[in-house]
Amino acid sequence: MEWPAYDSTPLYDRTSLAGLESDIRVVSGVWFTHPDHNSLEGLVCELPIAYFRFGAHDCYGSSTRYEMATLFRVFVLKELYGWEHETSLVEYLDSNSGFCERLGLGSVPNQSTLWRSWNERFTRDLRETVQKAARTILIKAQNADVAVPREPDRTLPDRGDDATGSDPDDQALLDKAGTITKHVSRVVFPAFSLNRGEGCEIPENAYWGLQTYLGLRENLAANEGARSFIHESTRDRTPLGHGHRDQIRDLPIEQIREMYRQAVRQLIDEVAETEEFFRAGIVAIDITEADPFTGDRTGHEDEIIGTKEKTDEYAYQWATVQLVGNAVPIVLDARPVRRGESRKEIVEDLLDSAEAAVHVDNVLMDREFDSQHVLEMIGQRGLSYVVPKRMQTSEKAQAKRLLRRDQDRYETDRKLHLGKNEWHETTLIYRRKENSEHDDHRQYSVFMRNRGSGHLTEYGYRWEIESGYKSIKRFMAATTSKNFGLRFFYFAFACLLYSIWRAVDLLVQVEVTDEYEHSPIVTADNTLTLLKKETGIG
Repeated sequence: MEWPAYDSTPLYDRTSLAGLESDIRVVSGVWFTHPDHNSLEGLVCELPIAYFRFGAHDCYGSSTRYEMATLFRVFVLKELYGWEHETSLVEYLDSNSGFCERLGLGSVPNQSTLWRSWNERFTRDLRETVQKAARTILIKAQNADVAVPREPDRTLPDRGDDATGSDPDDQALLDKAGTITKHVSRVVFPAFSLNRGEGCEIPENAYWGLQTYLGLRENLAANEGARSFIHESTRDRTPLGHGHRDQIRDLPIEQIREMYRQAVRQLIDEVAETEEFFRAGIVAIDITEADPFTGDRTGHEDEIIGTKEKTDEYAYQWATVQLVGNAVPIVLDARPVRRGESRKEIVEDLLDSAEAAVHVDNVLMDREFDSQHVLEMIGQRGLSYVVPKRMQTSEKAQAKRLLRRDQDRYETDRKLHLGKNEWHETTLIYRRKENSEHDDHRQYSVFMRNRGSGHLTEYGYRWEIESGYKSIKRFMAATTSKNFGLRFFYFAFACLLYSIWRAVDLLVQVEVTDEYEHSPIVTADNTLTLLKKETGIG
């Protein structure tokens, strides 16, 4: 029987992003049900965007070397694989000339061109459409039993192609979320305080209101935000931008961290009253970085350090520990990363905070933490871990042997030298990647685990922390200041807003449905809008 072709007539007008999303949903739904269609790259090349006019979403407004349609497809691929940095995308394009040829990509853009295209050329709406398109494709592929490179974020459930209007229960949902947000904010925000004297005319809550307001807008700095805040706030007195920054700059980093931990403890106490919250759980530790720093960092070399990708760029780096797995993904603690600090110091510090807040069973980290001293410290705490290992000569040799045998999985015990005739015992698990683009030993990944062999399914939860970072950075105020404390506060407060959102969503779900599904039913924007009302806006 001949396979029916999908109708390629555009479902949208020539500028409608909503229609473009609908068309992508239809085409991806048809694509993966074809027995010969099991390639994410193939669908990316055939995305139905030929009729779409990108001009309204091109901030450059003039012709450049790379067409918007081509860049759209390239960034959809980046989202599909969940690559946080453009460097990984460049490496993939460099090694896949056939894919580039199908895209009509004469030469591979460099990392800085891709970064500017995404952050400066694409509008926010277009970036969100790329992310929605990738999520849709991953979900459709997974539903068709096609292997996907990462777990799709199902925060925006597919309502079908004929969905119109809003869910009739949306207003009731928002009313319930509003009541819960009001309660949560009154419990959490008092944990934050400023080092001010007596008799100040502007209440402290106005500062947290302004900071929340800055989180509602993309790339909004304090000065501009404070001017708008005056008109939208119901308060008689609100902070000016420079006054707001001065108050935040006076906060020592350790005080910011202690206030954050206290706020999270209050938040956990609220959600822990529900049976759906798991106090025993899995935590993921990771390091993220701010946008690349392009100014003069003289005098700040220990704070504005290199990027994790080992490029010639510089960036502020922050480390977090977050609940993952079946638990609500609250960020338990955040800290800055300074030059000279060991990964062991960072992990030990964050685990101290995590274990003071919840019962921890398992620790997930990425390969930058594969130090034997880090693993030994975790093991001495009585915790299990799953960490990917960087492949050295012996691991590459073993992977080559597995490839010759066509063996998908292999386990072996290994002793890692700690020094002074001391060793850390671990288990190495070799696992072959499905649909790898490589045909040599790079088909294999190596993981280390200290509690038996088991399965590596837990490590799949670590992608949640990357997904969380995207939302957290969305909540951050913009600044060009080099002040380390101010920069860290902006990040920590964004982590708090993210954690409040996920906690509110859990409480609303339990209230409405008596159970908790990991995909939120309350949006981040709804939660921040409700929060701003509680801090004096609207």
